[in-house]
Amino acid sequence: MLFAKIVIVVALAAILWNLGAGLYYMMTDRSGSDRVVKALTRRIALSVGLIVVVAILILTGVIQPHGI
Repeated sequence: MLFAKIVIVVALAAILWNLGAGLYYMMTDRSGSDRVVKALTRRIALSVGLIVVVAILILTGVIQPHGI
């Protein structure tokens, strides 16, 4: 259970890092390279991967969702 939480937090940190990198490249890169697209593509891939991992963890019972 602790390992699953660590994986989720690391994935969220990587998503935020790539979001920030995309913003930085968009503001500073004047050469017309594709670094912005690559950073945002990685962010989308990480987000989809995180959703899949969380769904698998819920289905296997490793983590349990709770309502408010």
